[in-house]
Amino acid sequence: MHYVTLFFCGMLLCNGAPHLVCGLEGKPFPTPFAKPRGVGFSLPLVNFVWGFANLAIALVLLARQPFERASAADLGSFLIGIFVIGAYLARHFGTVQANRDRRGP
Repeated sequence: MHYVTLFFCGMLLCNGAPHLVCGLEGKPFPTPFAKPRGVGFSLPLVNFVWGFANLAIALVLLARQPFERASAADLGSFLIGIFVIGAYLARHFGTVQANRDRRGP
């Protein structure tokens, strides 16, 4: 269970980063609350709150399941979580952006 928790911590931290950044920059960005879900834009405040929630949940989980310094398996689980969600979101939002570019402004 420890490795699964670290995997999800990595996913939450990776997912929260772009939402926090867009929210802090005042830029809209897709969230699960947009219409259509994950494609349409949400307001910067919604992005900030969503990113903050991801970060807060990841930190709570990490506090309950901390890394062991010498454990490559701990670090691997965490990094695999980051990689999996990062690769998925890069592909998803790349497709969303390409479809927007084809439609034009």
